[in-house]
Amino acid sequence: MNAVIKQIEKAQPFFQKVAANKYLRAIRDGFIALMPIIIFSSIFLLIANVPLIWHFAWPTKVANALNMFYNMSMGVLALMASSSVAKALTDSFNLDLPKTDQIPTVGVQFTAQVSFVLVAVDTLTDKMNNLYFAVAMIGTKGLICAFLVAFIVPNVYYQCFKHNITIKLPDAVPQNIAGAFKNIIPFAISTFFFWIFSLAFRAATGTNLAAWIIQVLSPLFTAADGYVGLALVYGAMAFFWFIGIQGPSIVEPAVTAIYLSNVELNLSAWKAGNIAGANRILAQGTQYFVATLGGTGATLVITLMFAFMSKSKELKAVGRAASVPVLFGVNEPILFGAPLILNPIFFIPFILTPIANVWLFKIFVDFFHMPGFIYNLPWTTPGTLGLIMGTGFSIGSIILAILLLVVDFVMYYPFFKAYDIQKCSEEAGKIDTEVSVTDNETQTETSDNTEETTNSPVSEDNVVSESKIPLAKTKDGKSLNVLVLCAGGGTSGILAKALNKLADENNLPLAVAATSFGAHNDLLSGMDIVILAPQMNAMKDELKKECDKNNAKMITTTGKQYIDMTQHADKCLDLIIDNISE
Repeated sequence: MNAVIKQIEKAQPFFQKVAANKYLRAIRDGFIALMPIIIFSSIFLLIANVPLIWHFAWPTKVANALNMFYNMSMGVLALMASSSVAKALTDSFNLDLPKTDQIPTVGVQFTAQVSFVLVAVDTLTDKMNNLYFAVAMIGTKGLICAFLVAFIVPNVYYQCFKHNITIKLPDAVPQNIAGAFKNIIPFAISTFFFWIFSLAFRAATGTNLAAWIIQVLSPLFTAADGYVGLALVYGAMAFFWFIGIQGPSIVEPAVTAIYLSNVELNLSAWKAGNIAGANRILAQGTQYFVATLGGTGATLVITLMFAFMSKSKELKAVGRAASVPVLFGVNEPILFGAPLILNPIFFIPFILTPIANVWLFKIFVDFFHMPGFIYNLPWTTPGTLGLIMGTGFSIGSIILAILLLVVDFVMYYPFFKAYDIQKCSEEAGKIDTEVSVTDNETQTETSDNTEETTNSPVSEDNVVSESKIPLAKTKDGKSLNVLVLCAGGGTSGILAKALNKLADENNLPLAVAATSFGAHNDLLSGMDIVILAPQMNAMKDELKKECDKNNAKMITTTGKQYIDMTQHADKCLDLIIDNISE
């Protein structure tokens, strides 16, 4: 197994390049911006539809009002995605352009929206010649089309700005007016291209591009929802994480459109009373609450095993420290703390347990007619609760939740025992060494030494040497601003909270913020230090460019170092001070 892991590690640089791909990042970052819309609108769905389980129906006006919010937000999701994904890609392109000649992201967003409407929306007229837009494809069904538009428009702008293709105005024209004219050519090229393309495409196929893509890819969606497809999706996600690359950052962009479309189709079938028809498996809920129960690798059970069953003191401590975060889907403390990733002992269960979970879920849906996910819930919802809520509080989901815990226990137990024995042996060896050293030393202490030890201050995590406090300042004497970035904002939030608490207790001029990578652009300006979590190491080159443009210093971290700092904030402060003192 060690030989296998060494061969896998050789491919790590290639997969890091894939994870850092501008277009995959644009989809992921664009959807991070849309997550509040997706989650908040789903709350209205829950309120509107969950009472139906107990045969309670809201009055028609109330039900319509609740559903209106969902329809007016998720119903235009593709239109918004064309804008947010285009912005994310433009931000990447701007890193390669001079600071004085940046592509205006707002202009790109508007252009992407107009271009998307040209290829995805049909126009209708009634007998009175009133014009209407057919909006069926601007919701989740049009997401793939939105991605294509969001890829093309920023490229047009980039080429125009890079090669200075613009309308030349006299020098006397104010810069803000000249800047507006600079946007005209890329806007005209983009929209004219999609207008001509749409006219030709509709004439050839009789439909719009968004609808045609759905028709063509339907067999692929169906195949991806089968046992082999599910194994590939969730097995790949676990595999990438195992080699130290944040798996969802590679896999999610390829399946996001299917995720959201399937949930909408499941909900429609469920509301119509066709529970057997709500049988689509691929969904965000399946990822968060079934395949990755507790986090990628289905780590909830193994974390609890470490915490309560391990004889190794190290594993017991790691498990207990990680239990609460893992319960809410933040599993980096156990991935890096145990560690699980790149650990030959856990390669097999880490890859196969998510596949076993999702296959078991599909069996329940296919043979026991349990509905698939009909709601989107926040990824931090505790796993088993997310499964029960997301599938409409079905009886099958309660049984499945218990069964998943049993299956995960069986999958991980032999490997847990092997690792626990190994760790206990290592700890016993350390104790024997320490005892032999102690036996050769005198045990007698003078009274002065005893008094000195008694009166010496106890070293605690929340106590900072006064000599370090003046160093935690910027050159102009203001507070040092620090930004911590991770994949989903979970562990970065833990570290930021610990650092802010340390600063408050010691009156340090330190202010720390945390967010997920991809949602950091608006926060980066004004930051002095940016700490990058190890799970986002593939993005370090791109982040370095961003930090350089914003005069911020980037600090990268290793796995155990990062997790140790979330529990001992003073060590993170030492790292910050070491870097600003260089």
